[in-house]
Amino acid sequence: MDALEQSAFLLHSRPFKDHQFIVELLTEHDGKVSAVVYSGKTQKSNKKGLLQPFLPLKVLLKGKGQLKNLSRVECFQKSFNLTGNNVFCGFYLNELMVRLLGEHIECPALFNQYQQSLVGLEAQESQEWILRQFETVLLEELGQSFDFSPVFESDENYFYYQLEHGFVPAVEPLKLPMYGKTQIQKIAQQIFDDEETLKTFKLLMRQVINNLLGGKPLNSRKLFTR
Repeated sequence: MDALEQSAFLLHSRPFKDHQFIVELLTEHDGKVSAVVYSGKTQKSNKKGLLQPFLPLKVLLKGKGQLKNLSRVECFQKSFNLTGNNVFCGFYLNELMVRLLGEHIECPALFNQYQQSLVGLEAQESQEWILRQFETVLLEELGQSFDFSPVFESDENYFYYQLEHGFVPAVEPLKLPMYGKTQIQKIAQQIFDDEETLKTFKLLMRQVINNLLGGKPLNSRKLFTR
């Protein structure tokens, strides 16, 4: 089957060999893909100038192995204009996908959510809401969606979240964050009308993502101004 041109975004790049580097792309049809890029000596043959974060691209990837060759790349829209901490939010989304996504697994919902996130960040909409929405779709892609039913069925007022069991009543002390029933129910119902619920949602997402990362820190978190 011939390779097809598809939309993509650059997530990360690193040097490889002389006049070559490796890029990690989020693609419309193939999910996350790593590809070798030849950095030509002339402006016409040099693809590196187009391979910038937050720039909508059209790419053509070739090769039978896991590591593809970037045969063609062009931009078809202007770059999303992210400023201030919104830039760091974008880098955070990129790093999450680089660290957590498997390769060559189609994820159209995540691709669309990423584009919507960039639109929202450019418009300077609520960072907290944009990040939580993206994290939710990413966790669903990773098979880690939340089952909130135990919170509605239990009479307990506080819960822990365990990656292997989900929400469990906080009937005995554990070395885990504790979440209030009211806030978790609001998260389940997508009601974010108070700071405590937003704070709880952020803490819950951070716990789950940190578990998936094996406790290894994200470099992009260090960029945010205090």
